[in-house]
Amino acid sequence: MGNHFTRIGAMANGRVPFDAAVAASSANVVETLSKLPWEGFGPSTDKGDTRAKPEIWTEKAKFDEAAKTMQAEVAKLNQAAKTGSLDAVKAAFGGAAQSCKACHDAYRSN
Repeated sequence: MGNHFTRIGAMANGRVPFDAAVAASSANVVETLSKLPWEGFGPSTDKGDTRAKPEIWTEKAKFDEAAKTMQAEVAKLNQAAKTGSLDAVKAAFGGAAQSCKACHDAYRSN
């Protein structure tokens, strides 16, 4: 997920030339992957060596809401990328990036 998101970010931030096809492909992958990890945080998954903070399970409603927010923002990014417009991608990228960062800051150990 991070690899594809980083590709979009590099284009949105002007570090690499915008390629609408790459942005659309990467955004589609990111949206698909954004739906997958949540099963890994179900009951009895709080054991073992992990970077997940205990708050994932003790603040489950907040964690689930953060996941939904991220998925909604990533869906917006995917829709923006499908337009082929760099300006649309730039407008949607910030919200998606912030939603990812907020969840990682709150629920992932470094």
